[in-house]
Amino acid sequence: MAPGFTPVSEPFAISRVAGRYLLFDVDVMMHARRAYNICGVHVGTVPNLSQQNVFLGIPLELQPEEARVLVEQGHAYIVDESEAHRKGFMQMSREERLSFLKAMDEQGMDISRKAVERAEERSGQALRNKGIESKETVVKETAGEGNELFDSKPTGPTATPVSVKKLEPTYVTPTTSYPPLTPSPPDTSFSLPDVPKSYPLFRYLHSRGYFTMPGIRFGCHYSVYPGDTLRFHSHYLATGMDWDEEFELLDVIGGGRLANRVKKAYLIGGEEKSEEQVDTGKGVGGGADVAPVRAFSIEWAGL
Repeated sequence: MAPGFTPVSEPFAISRVAGRYLLFDVDVMMHARRAYNICGVHVGTVPNLSQQNVFLGIPLELQPEEARVLVEQGHAYIVDESEAHRKGFMQMSREERLSFLKAMDEQGMDISRKAVERAEERSGQALRNKGIESKETVVKETAGEGNELFDSKPTGPTATPVSVKKLEPTYVTPTTSYPPLTPSPPDTSFSLPDVPKSYPLFRYLHSRGYFTMPGIRFGCHYSVYPGDTLRFHSHYLATGMDWDEEFELLDVIGGGRLANRVKKAYLIGGEEKSEEQVDTGKGVGGGADVAPVRAFSIEWAGL
């Protein structure tokens, strides 16, 4: 186990905020990536200094497919953060609120105290660089010299005393909700995340140990990697389809040529439905009644 890695208890919470599935805990992100091949996309940034993807941080946004496969396998559960915050803050007692506010005030005073100490240190260093002694230094030297009437040492200019300002607390805006709130317990009645028609192919690839990332840059559903995306290049550009979906042959040719151009293979696949499913129009399923998935890789060969 890597140093600094905290074990994660399962099932862990996936926060749903405005229809998006997010992870805010770094340990949970590491656990999901190492144990279940879940990569997600970092979307956190500073509002007044937005950056490109390579500079983004937490939270980690999961694709609906990633969130659903974790929930179906029992590794995670969905938490509606809007409702959880409303209930949590409404149920807080007066003592808990006052205790939390007191902790925030103490943290603000500590920040202000350290800021004043750093400012005094910089001011003292600037005076020493100019050959000016601060008031505290002059008092210490005078106390150590005794009661001499005449001093042979030339005295240099001293700093003018500055009135000590009253220390005011820095107002801290909490960046986390846990604490003061306690994590919500698993709720089995919460509906599964809605997923696109490509979910059976995603679930199939995930069960085979592949890592997946959004494939929008290549015009497909997923970029498929044989291992961690930080160590390997993607091997496939995957597009999920319904079993009886019609598609243009030119789309397959275009996908195959594009994949070949970037040294990958084009992959199409879908859930193989039974005759009853085709008649009733039932699609993506979960649990024990998962239908098999058939996938085909296409490579462009110049003959």
